[in-house]
Amino acid sequence: MSNIRVTYSGLISLAVGISSVFTGTVFTIIVTRSLTPEEFGTWGLIGGLLFYVLIAEPIISYWSTREIARGVSSGSTSLVSSGLFSIGGVSVYIIIAYFVGSQSDANVETLTFAAMLIPVMFLNKTLTAINIGWKPELVSYGLLAFEIAKIPSALILVYYLNFGIEGAIIATTVSYIISIIVLAIGGRKKIKTKINFQFLKRWIKLSWLPLYPGMGSLIFTLDVAIFSIITGSVAGIAYYSSALAIAAFVAHSGAISRAIYPKLLGGGKTKYLEENLHRFFFFGFPFLALSIILARPGLYTLNPLYEIAVPVVIFLTMRAFLYTFSGILNQALQGIETVDMDKKANFKSFIKSKLFLMPTLVLIKYSAYTISLTLVFILAKDATLIELVIYWSIISFIVEIPFFIYLTILSKKYFNLKNPIKNSWKYIISCVIVFGITYYVMEKSLIYVNKVFEFLPNVLLFVLIGAGGYLLLTYVIDHRTRILVSSIINEIRGR
Repeated sequence: MSNIRVTYSGLISLAVGISSVFTGTVFTIIVTRSLTPEEFGTWGLIGGLLFYVLIAEPIISYWSTREIARGVSSGSTSLVSSGLFSIGGVSVYIIIAYFVGSQSDANVETLTFAAMLIPVMFLNKTLTAINIGWKPELVSYGLLAFEIAKIPSALILVYYLNFGIEGAIIATTVSYIISIIVLAIGGRKKIKTKINFQFLKRWIKLSWLPLYPGMGSLIFTLDVAIFSIITGSVAGIAYYSSALAIAAFVAHSGAISRAIYPKLLGGGKTKYLEENLHRFFFFGFPFLALSIILARPGLYTLNPLYEIAVPVVIFLTMRAFLYTFSGILNQALQGIETVDMDKKANFKSFIKSKLFLMPTLVLIKYSAYTISLTLVFILAKDATLIELVIYWSIISFIVEIPFFIYLTILSKKYFNLKNPIKNSWKYIISCVIVFGITYYVMEKSLIYVNKVFEFLPNVLLFVLIGAGGYLLLTYVIDHRTRILVSSIINEIRGR
């Protein structure tokens, strides 16, 4: 039986996730205020291109988490294998970067320079997977180190030395290195094991299983390349990336459920999912509301040029909520699958398992997304740049809906779930009341000034007022909130 503390790990992850919102916002402000829309669009394009080579990394990390959670000593083999894979990843990335750069107005040399991120991203992801398998909270410490390191690095290299995108790349690389050190120290017990390439042999033999989910994600991340190739511009990606930076706040609410997957892998009871979903909704709904009411001031904070992307933020925020909820259910369903524990399991057995079903659903979803997106970009050739980006956000939201509905139905079957949203109506009502009032007051009193360090504190004040009002109201009307507060206090005390 797994000894992972779901509530403790979840709260640590959530706290660090919320902290990373502020550190990440500062980093993004430094970048968006220092780069032109074309340069920031290139920065967003780099993120998409990096994923194309990172698709091979789950061959290692996928099995690392599942095996470590079940007591298998494969940590050192995972790290060595990850390093070897990253070498090939650099070569593949350079080829892709040259092709995409030559088809758009992005700087090919800048795209190629970003190849330095690949080895550190490989190692960081592998160490993350190892730590998730036995102490998920260690991942949060690694993330915190990464986020904290980004700020001084970006200030020096991007803001003061004016190194541009190259400075942002170097700053991110340095931050990954610091995170790797923290993760390695935290997971040293699982890393100090004998290297056994029999593990790698088995992982490669079953590589189709972790690579298969990556196919869906790969298709999804083609969106930035499709946009830049069809429009011949990366400026629209800047609008989309800035809006995504605001909408991504919602995804941090999913951190409360980070420990569910390894807990279920280790034999935890399925009741943990229902309990954790209530906690997700408690945080998810206010995060959703905050992202929506902060759409305009958030974009203005990043750069006044991106203020027109408010509708994009709204659609991406709703998409982020459904995506995060679906992701929790997806991980839970894979967490109760045991086919990989059977050494005699054949290809047919895996095909029939949830390890194959879940990524198949994702592949279908993202294939529909990419096809729809391509058709819209081609047909709407006379639309303005911001109109194309709005269409982009609408499509990304719509394709998420059927997947969300199906996973909810499937989870009820395997976990005997009640309707979690129905039981969370108090959170929804509280959000409507508190954040509705907050938005009204903010629209009437917030003065938009170009000096970011004068404007940002005023925005944060409204965030604190809204969050505090929500917590107070739910504490009064909802017994689950009172139980959650008590559990937080008990976890802090170590009970």
